[in-house]
Amino acid sequence: MKHAALITGASNGIGLELARIHAKRGGNLVLVARSQDKLNQLADELRAQYDGIQITVIAQDLTMPQAAQSVFAQTEQLGIQVDILINNAGFGGHGRFFERELAKEQQMIQLNITALTELTHLYLQGMVARCRGKILNVSSTASFMPGPLQAVYYATKAYVTSFSQAVAEEVREFGITATALCPGAVATDFVAAGDLQGVGAWKNAKSAQSVAEYGYRAMEKGELVAFNEGKLKFALEWVIPLLPRKTVLKMSRMAMEKSK
Repeated sequence: MKHAALITGASNGIGLELARIHAKRGGNLVLVARSQDKLNQLADELRAQYDGIQITVIAQDLTMPQAAQSVFAQTEQLGIQVDILINNAGFGGHGRFFERELAKEQQMIQLNITALTELTHLYLQGMVARCRGKILNVSSTASFMPGPLQAVYYATKAYVTSFSQAVAEEVREFGITATALCPGAVATDFVAAGDLQGVGAWKNAKSAQSVAEYGYRAMEKGELVAFNEGKLKFALEWVIPLLPRKTVLKMSRMAMEKSK
Protein backbone atom coordinates (compact mmCIF):
# COMPACT_ATOMS: atom_id res chain seq x y z
CA MET A 1 0.00 0.00 0.00
CA LYS A 2 1.47 3.35 -1.04
CA HIS A 3 0.60 6.97 -0.29
CA ALA A 4 -1.30 6.04 2.86
CA ALA A 5 -2.32 8.33 5.70
CA LEU A 6 -2.01 6.92 9.20
CA ILE A 7 -4.49 8.54 11.59
CA THR A 8 -4.51 7.98 15.34
CA GLY A 9 -7.69 8.47 17.29
CA ALA A 10 -9.56 7.65 14.10
CA SER A 11 -12.66 6.12 15.68
CA ASN A 12 -14.42 9.40 16.44
CA GLY A 13 -14.27 13.19 16.41
CA ILE A 14 -11.63 15.02 14.39
CA GLY A 15 -9.77 11.81 13.55
CA LEU A 16 -12.85 10.18 12.08
CA GLU A 17 -13.60 13.25 9.97
CA LEU A 18 -9.99 13.43 8.75
CA ALA A 19 -10.28 9.80 7.65
CA ARG A 20 -13.42 10.62 5.66
CA ILE A 21 -11.71 13.58 3.99
CA HIS A 22 -8.66 11.54 3.01
CA ALA A 23 -10.78 8.68 1.70
CA LYS A 24 -12.87 11.10 -0.37
CA ARG A 25 -9.64 12.20 -2.04
CA GLY A 26 -8.93 8.60 -2.96
CA GLY A 27 -6.21 8.07 -0.37
CA ASN A 28 -5.42 4.84 1.42
CA LEU A 29 -5.74 4.73 5.19
CA VAL A 30 -4.29 3.17 8.31
CA LEU A 31 -6.83 3.71 11.08
CA VAL A 32 -5.55 3.50 14.66
CA ALA A 33 -7.59 3.65 17.87
CA ARG A 34 -8.52 1.46 20.82
CA SER A 35 -11.91 0.26 19.57
CA GLN A 36 -11.68 -2.49 16.97
CA ASP A 37 -15.45 -2.39 16.40
CA LYS A 38 -15.59 1.35 15.75
CA LEU A 39 -12.61 1.19 13.40
CA ASN A 40 -14.12 -1.71 11.47
CA GLN A 41 -17.41 0.18 11.17
CA LEU A 42 -15.64 3.24 9.78
CA ALA A 43 -13.54 1.13 7.42
CA ASP A 44 -16.66 -0.59 6.06
CA GLU A 45 -18.38 2.77 5.59
CA LEU A 46 -15.47 4.23 3.63
CA ARG A 47 -14.91 1.13 1.49
CA ALA A 48 -18.59 1.19 0.53
CA GLN A 49 -18.42 4.86 -0.45
CA TYR A 50 -15.08 4.98 -2.23
CA ASP A 51 -14.00 2.21 -4.57
CA GLY A 52 -10.37 1.27 -4.82
CA ILE A 53 -9.07 2.62 -1.53
CA GLN A 54 -7.20 0.30 0.81
CA ILE A 55 -7.85 0.53 4.54
CA THR A 56 -5.93 -1.14 7.33
CA VAL A 57 -7.32 -1.21 10.86
CA ILE A 58 -4.98 -1.36 13.85
CA ALA A 59 -6.62 -1.56 17.27
CA GLN A 60 -4.04 -0.21 19.69
CA ASP A 61 -4.15 1.62 23.01
CA LEU A 62 -1.52 4.33 22.60
CA THR A 63 -1.55 5.12 26.31
CA MET A 64 0.43 1.90 26.78
CA PRO A 65 4.23 1.84 26.56
CA GLN A 66 5.57 0.28 23.34
CA ALA A 67 2.22 0.85 21.57
CA ALA A 68 3.72 3.22 18.99
CA GLN A 69 6.45 0.69 18.19
CA SER A 70 3.77 -1.98 17.78
CA VAL A 71 1.83 0.16 15.30
CA PHE A 72 4.99 0.84 13.31
CA ALA A 73 5.98 -2.82 13.31
CA GLN A 74 2.56 -3.84 11.95
CA THR A 75 2.67 -1.33 9.09
CA GLU A 76 6.22 -2.40 8.26
CA GLN A 77 5.21 -6.06 8.23
CA LEU A 78 2.35 -5.26 5.86
CA GLY A 79 4.62 -3.22 3.59
CA ILE A 80 2.61 -0.04 4.09
CA GLN A 81 4.37 3.18 3.11
CA VAL A 82 3.03 5.97 5.30
CA ASP A 83 3.44 9.31 3.57
CA ILE A 84 1.00 11.23 5.76
CA LEU A 85 1.10 10.91 9.54
CA ILE A 86 -1.78 12.44 11.47
CA ASN A 87 -1.26 12.38 15.24
CA ASN A 88 -4.76 13.13 16.42
CA ALA A 89 -5.24 10.90 19.49
CA GLY A 90 -5.28 12.73 22.79
CA PHE A 91 -7.37 13.43 25.87
CA GLY A 92 -7.69 15.95 28.68
CA GLY A 93 -9.01 15.98 32.20
CA HIS A 94 -10.67 18.57 34.41
CA GLY A 95 -9.77 19.39 37.98
CA ARG A 96 -7.03 20.69 40.24
CA PHE A 97 -3.79 18.84 39.57
CA PHE A 98 -3.15 17.79 43.16
CA GLU A 99 -6.64 16.28 43.40
CA ARG A 100 -6.52 14.32 40.14
CA GLU A 101 -5.39 10.72 39.86
CA LEU A 102 -1.70 10.68 38.98
CA ALA A 103 -2.08 7.59 36.79
CA LYS A 104 -4.53 9.48 34.57
CA GLU A 105 -2.11 12.36 34.16
CA GLN A 106 0.68 9.93 33.30
CA GLN A 107 -1.53 8.28 30.67
CA MET A 108 -2.26 11.72 29.24
CA ILE A 109 1.45 12.47 28.92
CA GLN A 110 2.04 9.03 27.37
CA LEU A 111 -0.63 9.59 24.72
CA ASN A 112 -0.41 13.33 24.06
CA ILE A 113 3.39 13.55 24.09
CA THR A 114 5.25 10.23 24.15
CA ALA A 115 3.23 8.27 21.58
CA LEU A 116 3.08 11.29 19.26
CA THR A 117 6.84 11.78 19.50
CA GLU A 118 7.60 8.11 18.93
CA LEU A 119 5.30 7.79 15.92
CA THR A 120 6.76 10.94 14.40
CA HIS A 121 10.31 9.64 14.83
CA LEU A 122 9.52 6.19 13.48
CA TYR A 123 7.68 7.31 10.33
CA LEU A 124 9.85 10.35 9.67
CA GLN A 125 12.78 8.08 8.82
CA GLY A 126 11.05 6.79 5.70
CA MET A 127 9.74 10.21 4.74
CA VAL A 128 13.24 11.67 4.83
CA ALA A 129 14.61 8.77 2.79
CA ARG A 130 11.93 9.36 0.13
CA CYS A 131 12.08 13.18 0.40
CA ARG A 132 8.33 13.23 0.64
CA GLY A 133 5.79 13.35 3.45
CA LYS A 134 3.42 15.38 5.59
CA ILE A 135 2.75 15.40 9.31
CA LEU A 136 -0.32 16.86 10.98
CA ASN A 137 -0.23 17.05 14.77
CA VAL A 138 -3.53 17.98 16.36
CA SER A 139 -2.65 20.43 19.11
CA SER A 140 -4.87 23.14 20.60
CA THR A 141 -5.18 26.84 21.30
CA ALA A 142 -4.51 25.63 24.85
CA SER A 143 -0.87 25.31 23.84
CA PHE A 144 -0.37 29.08 24.03
CA MET A 145 -0.98 29.58 27.75
CA PRO A 146 -0.93 27.75 31.08
CA GLY A 147 -4.18 25.99 31.95
CA PRO A 148 -5.35 25.97 35.55
CA LEU A 149 -7.86 23.11 36.02
CA GLN A 150 -6.30 21.38 32.99
CA ALA A 151 -2.65 21.87 33.92
CA VAL A 152 -1.21 18.73 32.34
CA TYR A 153 -3.37 18.86 29.20
CA TYR A 154 -2.39 22.44 28.39
CA ALA A 155 1.26 21.61 29.03
CA THR A 156 1.15 18.59 26.71
CA LYS A 157 -0.29 20.69 23.92
CA ALA A 158 2.39 23.35 24.41
CA TYR A 159 4.87 20.56 23.74
CA VAL A 160 3.03 19.46 20.60
CA THR A 161 2.94 22.95 19.07
CA SER A 162 6.59 23.64 19.86
CA PHE A 163 7.77 20.19 18.75
CA SER A 164 5.85 20.38 15.47
CA GLN A 165 7.42 23.69 14.47
CA ALA A 166 10.94 22.58 15.35
CA VAL A 167 10.59 19.36 13.36
CA ALA A 168 9.11 21.29 10.44
CA GLU A 169 12.25 23.40 10.23
CA GLU A 170 14.54 20.38 10.49
CA VAL A 171 12.86 18.48 7.63
CA ARG A 172 12.06 21.43 5.37
CA GLU A 173 15.12 20.74 3.20
CA PHE A 174 13.77 17.26 2.46
CA GLY A 175 10.45 18.54 1.12
CA ILE A 176 8.54 17.40 4.20
CA THR A 177 6.10 19.56 6.13
CA ALA A 178 4.82 19.42 9.71
CA THR A 179 1.70 21.29 10.77
CA ALA A 180 0.29 21.94 14.24
CA LEU A 181 -3.49 22.26 14.11
CA CYS A 182 -4.62 24.47 17.00
CA PRO A 183 -8.40 24.50 17.28
CA GLY A 184 -10.41 26.02 20.08
CA ALA A 185 -13.31 24.11 21.60
CA VAL A 186 -14.56 21.26 19.41
CA ALA A 187 -17.80 19.31 19.87
CA THR A 188 -16.48 15.76 20.29
CA ASP A 189 -16.34 12.95 22.86
CA PHE A 190 -13.36 14.85 24.30
CA VAL A 191 -15.79 16.77 26.52
CA ALA A 192 -17.26 13.70 28.23
CA ALA A 193 -13.94 11.87 28.39
CA GLY A 194 -12.27 14.86 30.04
CA ASP A 195 -15.12 15.61 32.49
CA LEU A 196 -15.62 19.00 30.84
CA GLN A 197 -19.40 19.14 30.85
CA GLY A 198 -20.56 22.56 31.97
CA VAL A 199 -17.31 24.32 31.11
CA GLY A 200 -18.12 27.65 29.47
CA ALA A 201 -15.45 27.37 26.78
CA TRP A 202 -17.49 24.65 25.05
CA LYS A 203 -20.70 26.65 24.69
CA ASN A 204 -19.80 27.66 21.13
CA ALA A 205 -17.76 24.61 20.17
CA LYS A 206 -17.03 24.10 16.47
CA SER A 207 -17.95 20.88 14.68
CA ALA A 208 -15.34 18.18 14.28
CA GLN A 209 -16.00 18.17 10.54
CA SER A 210 -15.23 21.87 10.10
CA VAL A 211 -12.04 21.60 12.16
CA ALA A 212 -10.90 18.52 10.24
CA GLU A 213 -11.50 20.20 6.88
CA TYR A 214 -9.53 23.26 7.96
CA GLY A 215 -6.70 21.17 9.34
CA TYR A 216 -6.45 18.95 6.28
CA ARG A 217 -6.22 21.98 3.99
CA ALA A 218 -3.56 23.53 6.23
CA MET A 219 -1.58 20.29 6.10
CA GLU A 220 -1.81 20.21 2.32
CA LYS A 221 -0.43 23.76 2.17
CA GLY A 222 2.32 22.97 4.65
CA GLU A 223 1.31 25.62 7.17
CA LEU A 224 3.32 25.67 10.40
CA VAL A 225 0.51 26.51 12.82
CA ALA A 226 -3.13 26.45 11.79
CA PHE A 227 -5.92 28.22 13.71
CA ASN A 228 -9.48 27.54 12.60
CA GLU A 229 -10.78 30.61 14.45
CA GLY A 230 -9.50 34.03 13.43
CA LYS A 231 -10.49 35.83 16.63
CA LEU A 232 -8.73 33.26 18.77
CA LYS A 233 -5.62 33.51 16.60
CA PHE A 234 -5.55 37.29 17.01
CA ALA A 235 -6.04 37.07 20.77
CA LEU A 236 -3.36 34.43 21.26
CA GLU A 237 -0.76 36.02 19.02
CA TRP A 238 -1.32 39.73 19.68
CA VAL A 239 -3.24 40.23 22.93
CA ILE A 240 -2.38 37.45 25.40
CA PRO A 241 1.42 37.93 25.08
CA LEU A 242 1.06 41.57 26.18
CA LEU A 243 -0.96 40.87 29.32
CA PRO A 244 0.51 40.30 32.79
CA ARG A 245 1.02 36.61 33.53
CA LYS A 246 -1.30 36.61 36.54
CA THR A 247 -4.04 38.15 34.42
CA VAL A 248 -3.60 35.44 31.79
CA LEU A 249 -3.79 32.75 34.48
CA LYS A 250 -7.01 34.20 35.87
CA MET A 251 -8.56 34.41 32.40
CA SER A 252 -7.48 30.88 31.58
CA ARG A 253 -8.93 29.53 34.80
CA MET A 254 -12.23 31.33 34.30
CA ALA A 255 -12.55 29.74 30.86
CA MET A 256 -12.25 26.29 32.47
CA GLU A 257 -14.58 26.91 35.42
CA LYS A 258 -17.78 24.86 35.42
CA SER A 259 -21.12 26.63 35.62
CA LYS A 260 -22.97 26.02 38.89
